[in-house]
Amino acid sequence: MAPNQDVRQTIVHLLSNMSDSKEIRTYLRRFSELDRSRFAVIKIGGAVLRDRLEETAAALAFLHTVGLTPIVLHGGGPQLEEALNERGIESEKLDGLRVTNEGVLDAARQTFTEQNIRLVEAVRGQGVSAHGLVTGAFDARFVDRDKYGFVGEPTNVHLDLLRSIVGSGAIPILTCLGVVPGGQLVNMNADSATGLLVHAVQPMKIIFLAAVGALLDADGRPIESINLASDYDELIAQSWVHSGMRLKLAEIKRLLDDSPPSSSVSITTPSGLARELFTHGGSGTLVRKGELIIKATDKSELDRHRIERLVSQAFGRELEPSWWDNLDLTTAYVAESYRAGALMARVDDFTYLDKFAIHESARGEGLARTVWSHMVRDHKTLFWRSRTDNNFNSFYVEQADGSVKRDNWTVFWRGEHDFARISTAVDRVMAIPPAFKWDSSGV
Repeated sequence: MAPNQDVRQTIVHLLSNMSDSKEIRTYLRRFSELDRSRFAVIKIGGAVLRDRLEETAAALAFLHTVGLTPIVLHGGGPQLEEALNERGIESEKLDGLRVTNEGVLDAARQTFTEQNIRLVEAVRGQGVSAHGLVTGAFDARFVDRDKYGFVGEPTNVHLDLLRSIVGSGAIPILTCLGVVPGGQLVNMNADSATGLLVHAVQPMKIIFLAAVGALLDADGRPIESINLASDYDELIAQSWVHSGMRLKLAEIKRLLDDSPPSSSVSITTPSGLARELFTHGGSGTLVRKGELIIKATDKSELDRHRIERLVSQAFGRELEPSWWDNLDLTTAYVAESYRAGALMARVDDFTYLDKFAIHESARGEGLARTVWSHMVRDHKTLFWRSRTDNNFNSFYVEQADGSVKRDNWTVFWRGEHDFARISTAVDRVMAIPPAFKWDSSGV
């Protein structure tokens, strides 16, 4: 089936907001290198299905249209609460699990089936094949029959079945219902089902589609990037990280601890999914197991040859031999693998981002956002320049408060609002000697 008009509009909208098609191709190539069934596990909450069904279906259809097939797991908590209230069934929760008697189980089966059908039909309505699996994907065991009733812990995922569906060209859409030995249907905790699915599939991307679409900081602003290796302990220690956010961070850490180093978790909205997957800036919160970010305030703390190799490889050009010696370094933020780094310099009385370099192998992993987050956390005001053909310019536009184009250059700034200082700094930035040998390229 060909994509209908809604999918075409989704694609056009995405492409119109990306200034560089190479950016899309970079991520598509990275995602497409994997086995098709290992691209992504997407967990969709019941509230999203209730409030943003068509938006969700369009996002899933877009992925399928560009050749990527996620494995989808959905809940239905709000819908189940409504169904239980309508039936006059009281249900308590113990230890975060819903005690499930025969009445609750019957309501859960009917509710999850209805939600599964709604999502499957909405995706098919976008011109994309989808296959609903209300049961059959998960084997389970009783958690504690006497205490919780018909509540199960998933024990096995039928990967061959999921791979067969993906191989047929359809998106598999699963519910949180399992079957215990003997054939009894059981209700499963969505986090447990997601955990086992991620363990079995080992996907590159783990995606949570949520109404808010990000984890929020103490001021209610989205946290763009979290590098667990360097950020987790500090985050957990914050007084504003409690309740649901604390549980979500712990869940994400468990998922990534059980995943390949290249895996990442994205929290975003259905409408932000494409930007989160295919742009450097993303749209939501990206969480990676990551690696430590080295903060250095003196060149002696860094490996000069690894820095020069990173910059040369990132820009595809040979550095001037004098670049490192002439760099008045104030602070550097470098991934421990030396695959990403930001080098800050003092120019007159302002801070200048001399190089923001991301190795090709690190693109799509979130290292760019992680290094950038560490840098802007410490530097509220800075200037930098970029060639007009730089692949990161769309990201820079989002991060900057303003920019000026001159000839083949664009000078960006953030945190500065005094026009006279901006004008002086722009002139000074434009006069900085080229960093590369055979042209004036570079940041």
